[in-house]
Amino acid sequence: MTSQDVVLKEIPSVRVAELTAVARSYEAPDIGPVIQPLYPALFRRLEAAGVPPAGPGLAWYEPAGDGEQVVVHAGVGVGVDPDRARDFAIVDLPAAATIIHHGPMDEVEGTMQVLARWIEENGWRADGYARELYVEYCADDPSGGVTELQLPVRRD
Repeated sequence: MTSQDVVLKEIPSVRVAELTAVARSYEAPDIGPVIQPLYPALFRRLEAAGVPPAGPGLAWYEPAGDGEQVVVHAGVGVGVDPDRARDFAIVDLPAAATIIHHGPMDEVEGTMQVLARWIEENGWRADGYARELYVEYCADDPSGGVTELQLPVRRD
């Protein structure tokens, strides 16, 4: 793993098309099997709707209610307005603190700890679960992956 610099940057609001599913927990072994089939399904639906993707894949998470379950969001940037007739949602996402993770997502916990520690030490508070921007997605060799982790933050 290379540099672990956290950057608090204004990520412009981004419009994404998304599909969702529920995972048993926010742990990597529970997330992977849920999110992996969402992207191929999303890209098939975008193509059928004539909506071109604009940028890399993006994932984010939120509590699913009681217990440890989380809603897994698989998205990609698009340049269209929401439309209830489509079989995917269109949403806008806010700014966040970010860090780059190199390697497989199964090993993301150490990078997330660096990000969480920076947030706490600099007077911020996490405002939800992290998003994952897949800068370099390597399905055949996950060790070559490069992912920007984006954690929404706020001041108390």
